[in-house]
Amino acid sequence: MLDARNLDDVRSWIEEWRSGLAERAHWARELSARVHRLSGTARSPDGLVSVTVGPGGELVGLELEEGVRGRAATDIAAEIRATVRAARLALADAVLTATEKAVGAESATGRAVAAAYATRDSGRSF
Repeated sequence: MLDARNLDDVRSWIEEWRSGLAERAHWARELSARVHRLSGTARSPDGLVSVTVGPGGELVGLELEEGVRGRAATDIAAEIRATVRAARLALADAVLTATEKAVGAESATGRAVAAAYATRDSGRSF
């Protein structure tokens, strides 16, 4: 049977739970806003290809130096793909850093975000 003291304890526990839930929701929204502002950039080892990807890993910038003119199209395409992968890895690092700051890497949200970007980095989601 619940007496007044036990009922107060239950109310206190519920209020703490609600407060914690509201705080986690706030930080999840904050993380989402941060991630939506992120991008990843990479340059090929020879410096001829530069790529920027947006927060979803989509290509948003591609710069080719004049030196690519003398190369085979298949080589240029391979270099672009490799540089896009490197830019996505840079994006994943930025997302993980933002996640650590906002919700902690070991939180359930942090682990879920890390897993989502690990899948993206493998190339399966793009």
